[in-house]
Amino acid sequence: MLNGLDHVNINTKNLEETRRFFVEVLDFTVGPRPDVPVPGYWLYSGGRPIIHLVDMDPQTGQGPLDHFALSVNDHDAMRAHLERLGVPYREVHLPDGTIKQLVILDPNGVRVELNWRAG
Repeated sequence: MLNGLDHVNINTKNLEETRRFFVEVLDFTVGPRPDVPVPGYWLYSGGRPIIHLVDMDPQTGQGPLDHFALSVNDHDAMRAHLERLGVPYREVHLPDGTIKQLVILDPNGVRVELNWRAG
């Protein structure tokens, strides 16, 4: 059911400096990002958004690693699998309909997104 790593989401208090680092040092490009209510960037390599940068709210107390995402090839099968195992999840659909997510927590409290992309 898994296809591999989809992306990593980084919270940052230095949004522009972090964007510059990934663009200038690692040759990522800034690309399209869904309309989400928090400032940030999606950084692309090989035509894929691999690094998501989000302007960190200092009030949240979160660290720099917000979550990582894995790509799945069958959203419904993964949801059924989680339900069979009794793993709690939250389902999210991006407003443009291109991505469906199942969000779970690992035993350490790290958020894991299981992403299915349309098309």
